[in-house]
Amino acid sequence: MGYINNNTGYPKDLLASRAIIKRHNYALIPPDGLVKNIIPGFENCDITILSTPKLGASFVDYLVTMHQDGKNQQGFGGKDIEVFVYVISGEVIAKADEQSFQLQTNGYLYCPAGVKLYLQNQAQSSRLFLYKRRYIPLNGYQTRVVSNHVQHLDTINYEDMDNVFVQDLLPKELGFDMNFHILTFKPGASHGYIETHVQEHGAYLLSGEGMYLLDNHWVPVKKDDYIFMGAYALQACYAVGKEPLSYIYSKDCHRDIDI
Repeated sequence: MGYINNNTGYPKDLLASRAIIKRHNYALIPPDGLVKNIIPGFENCDITILSTPKLGASFVDYLVTMHQDGKNQQGFGGKDIEVFVYVISGEVIAKADEQSFQLQTNGYLYCPAGVKLYLQNQAQSSRLFLYKRRYIPLNGYQTRVVSNHVQHLDTINYEDMDNVFVQDLLPKELGFDMNFHILTFKPGASHGYIETHVQEHGAYLLSGEGMYLLDNHWVPVKKDDYIFMGAYALQACYAVGKEPLSYIYSKDCHRDIDI
């Protein structure tokens, strides 16, 4: 199966991990221990499956490393599945059916349900954060293909704080049943309060270090960690260290709850 960080062979110390798995509640998944998965349609790619319904998520997150000539020409998504890809590093050509986009580091593409995503690596190696979810339609509203780059987005003071910033990657429109955001904390910054809500998050840390509150447990986190936050999991963050803590995360929104 192989490990995503290629640390194979005999262990150099006691077997230990920072990973925490609390199904249907929260999870911290660090890079060490992540295995490579084989998914049909992806060629010359290392893929790790992160959040899934088996963990308690209503979505699936992936970490993808596309090597030279890495691609997916079969298509990803389609039918009633919406997909999103964010370039952590590198450069890819991403297609939404016949529409083509050149995505570099911090670029992204959203494909609504019924539109397939195709990928072709353009660098020696590219790393992607990939997401899929079953779209929940809303009568009278629709979604559309969205592609952009983070540097073109507005940076907004989060909750009226001047050391925490948020960027919205998708439109805040009722046609969209989810969104992606990038939240950035300067060193020493934190959430203004402990959040408790029905929305789920899948978060990938792009930079920095911090302490994250997950269901009343303070957990150290750092760049390249992945966090799943289930519905009603208490959550908040302090940034520590010398550089800003920044992460990209998904959020379900704009829909009532079925009973």
